[in-house]
Amino acid sequence: MIGSSTTSRWGYYVTGTALAILFLFPLLWSGWASLRTDSGFSLENYDRLFTSDNGIRPQHVFNSVAVSALTVVGTLFIATLGGYAFGRFRFPGRDVLFLLTLGILMVPYATILIALYVLLGWIGLEDSLIGLSLVLIMFQLPFSIFMMRNSFEAVPNELAESAAMDGCNSFQALIRIMLPAVRPGLITVGLFAFLTSWSEFFAPLILLNSTDRFTTMLAVVNMRTASHGSIDYAALEAGVVVMAVPCLLLFGFMQRSYVRGFVSGALKG
Repeated sequence: MIGSSTTSRWGYYVTGTALAILFLFPLLWSGWASLRTDSGFSLENYDRLFTSDNGIRPQHVFNSVAVSALTVVGTLFIATLGGYAFGRFRFPGRDVLFLLTLGILMVPYATILIALYVLLGWIGLEDSLIGLSLVLIMFQLPFSIFMMRNSFEAVPNELAESAAMDGCNSFQALIRIMLPAVRPGLITVGLFAFLTSWSEFFAPLILLNSTDRFTTMLAVVNMRTASHGSIDYAALEAGVVVMAVPCLLLFGFMQRSYVRGFVSGALKG
């Protein structure tokens, strides 16, 4: 019995290590390639990334931060209200409406970007960071509402009943009781919204036309040398590392709450 338990434990260790290497290898290879030059290893590629004519500018970083912040705030606000309604209230058509919301996940978002571009033009938000943020929020909502609904359903009914006994209405119960209870779910939703918006390429490529509104991802992909339009792969790898660092730091800082949010939000309810 002890031998079987030890074997299983070693199996988990070996499998986990193999998966970690598999997922980390592309990033480690990018880090190695970003430091490699003809003369050895240096930060020359990073210097070229930030100083070349088509490199990353402070404006690009600001654009990415603005789009990510708007996406995270908008997603959290709408998903919290939607998840609260789906998880704690009963109303006609609730289940059908929830299934329709999840059904958006089945639609490849690339197929509707042109229609969304035309729609943004009608409302005067074409080629704007706000318009791009609204589109990214829309793409995030099905998963986010699903997570928040399950997070709210996992909250014991006794908490809501105690809030009602204290004279709280539905909104007050949400602010004072429910939000602290679903904090891991909020962190998970916010983290996903940030990672998606920060690294999104296709939507900004279609929806943004002005170079001064490009996100960092577009600026990285746009890295080319002035000679025959050839791609500077070393500088591109440096851009990949620069783009990955905020995601890694944020994920590492919030890892515990992220895992707890997935457990309480995705497996319960």
